[in-house]
Amino acid sequence: MPASDLDFALTLADDADALSVPRFRAADLRVETKPDRTPVTDADRTVERALRERIARERPGEGVLGEEEGDSGGSTRWILDPIDATKNFSRGIPIWGTLIALERDGEIVCGVASAPALGHRWWAASGEGAYRDGERLQVSKIARLEDATVSCSHARDLARLEDVVKHARNFGDFWQHMLVAEGAVDVAVDDALVRWDAAVVEVVVREAGGRVDALPNGQTVSTNGLLHEAVLAQLAPE
Repeated sequence: MPASDLDFALTLADDADALSVPRFRAADLRVETKPDRTPVTDADRTVERALRERIARERPGEGVLGEEEGDSGGSTRWILDPIDATKNFSRGIPIWGTLIALERDGEIVCGVASAPALGHRWWAASGEGAYRDGERLQVSKIARLEDATVSCSHARDLARLEDVVKHARNFGDFWQHMLVAEGAVDVAVDDALVRWDAAVVEVVVREAGGRVDALPNGQTVSTNGLLHEAVLAQLAPE
């Protein structure tokens, strides 16, 4: 992977932050409902359009897959979620971020999750480790479910795990997976994630020493690796 890929991704995140932060809690924020009944704000659209235009100028020949404007194709493409957790963003809740990843021939080679309202940024590149704000990340060493902290985006999964783990909560969205990479959370269980939700999670958790799997039912699970099989067994259909 060219060394400039991650650097470029980080500068794209800078651009995204510069556009999204002024719109967070803005009195005139525009929120609409898409055909799939999910919200979209003017910030979502503005950030994605700006990143696409810059990629077209500076990385000609590389495609883009984005939540708001679709997939331009290609074996090398940037995967963009301009505002992950739009519901939070639109309500003034600071747990939201821009997710930017680069895919080459089906492999995610680098990714950045920038959460300016939380004051943190996570990034990783294949073979180069994972970082938060420049500090190297490592998943936890917890090896027993009864000692584990888990985060689940849905109550049904919390119900299946809370009686067998030490601490169960819902931190939600991309953040719960970044907490797995940090070692603060040992397991995160999410609903079915589309490519722009999952790409950064895959590379950051993997480079921090963890595992990420998409289950047959569509759920996405990230763990510290040591707990992976035990969690899958707990989530398996009865």
